[in-house]
Amino acid sequence: MSGGPTDVATLEPTSAPEPSPPPARRVTPREWVRENLFSTWYNSLLTVVFGALIVWVIFGVARFVFVTAQWEIVRVNLTNFMVGRLSRDLLPRVWGGVGVLALTIGLLTGLSPVSGGWRERVGNLRRAGPLVFLVVVFLSLAGTATPWFLTLGTVAVAVAGYGCARFLPAVIARRAGMVGVVGVIASYLVVSGGAGPSYAAFGGLLLTLFLALGGIVLSFPFGLLLGLGRRSTFPAVRVVCVGYIELIRGVPLITLLFMSGFALGFFLPPGMSRPELVTRALVALVLFTAAYVAEIVRGGLQGVPAGQTEAAQAIGLSPLRTTYLIVLPQALRNVIPALVGQFISLFKDTSLVTFLGLLELLGVAQVILEQPDFRGAGLQTETLMFASLIYWSWCYSMSRASQRLETRLGVGER
Repeated sequence: MSGGPTDVATLEPTSAPEPSPPPARRVTPREWVRENLFSTWYNSLLTVVFGALIVWVIFGVARFVFVTAQWEIVRVNLTNFMVGRLSRDLLPRVWGGVGVLALTIGLLTGLSPVSGGWRERVGNLRRAGPLVFLVVVFLSLAGTATPWFLTLGTVAVAVAGYGCARFLPAVIARRAGMVGVVGVIASYLVVSGGAGPSYAAFGGLLLTLFLALGGIVLSFPFGLLLGLGRRSTFPAVRVVCVGYIELIRGVPLITLLFMSGFALGFFLPPGMSRPELVTRALVALVLFTAAYVAEIVRGGLQGVPAGQTEAAQAIGLSPLRTTYLIVLPQALRNVIPALVGQFISLFKDTSLVTFLGLLELLGVAQVILEQPDFRGAGLQTETLMFASLIYWSWCYSMSRASQRLETRLGVGER
């Protein structure tokens, strides 16, 4: 045994380098089917039963759509589905408003920052697939070449807006939201003719979109203020907001619509004329939706950690700037799914205005059944299926847009 100094390096354990993980084996389609659909006898039985049920449903729907259904009632009344009783002389204004809206969408698409380049743009187009499919259905039922040329012109306007967006100043890109608001207002002014016919003449899908978009634009800021007011430290503001929210949420929407449509005159000063029926319906939708938006916003505000407010106060921010810059953006980011769900519900709730005598999309689907050529023909399924397709296309597109926004903002990620 040597008495010399011991080399310290020889006493330190030598750690072998960690082996790199083996590359993941690619699962073939046959292996995936065996593991997920036919792994056990009862999984195999369920797969066969539900597979046969799905095939039967698809076959029945396809047979009805392409063989049995009589789509002549939809083809003849396609314009009625779009604009209701609106004078056909005003259709150029409608197309002009659609062109302005397409230009706005093109500008917003060009101004929005996208990291994936053209691949991301193609993905966005795929997300808009339901609306594109709906447009194709409209054009296939039109039977003339004029709608095709008008649609191609609208697409060209949108592409031109996308191309012009890159030449706009950076200050406009930072205010893309204002561009969208201005575009929507300009589209409405073109359709209504400015000082000409008001939205009282709207009908069909045009009225449905007007009520839905107007309800969303007006109810969101109103509900935001109510949600902030419910958490206010001022007792008077808090009591008023709580009373309004609980009162409106405890009343069905159809009741508010009837009160707005028939009983509003009792709450107006003597001699004051009642607003148009569309205005009264829009007011009821806004009041109803704002109460639910307020509760959604309140839930988002409660989800923001108290440390965020304390940190803002520590650096000297005022309560207003703390709410506007720190708390509110985080709260709204966390409640995007709930907000979009409420707006989708609002879009579908616009069908209730038919009880006030307004001829919106679902009302058109019912009224055209009384036309002499189709009375008693039993074509309710065709008209209701076409209206359902329109509702589904818009609602699903809103849902997909919400998912894209959640992904970009990292909702649900830490």
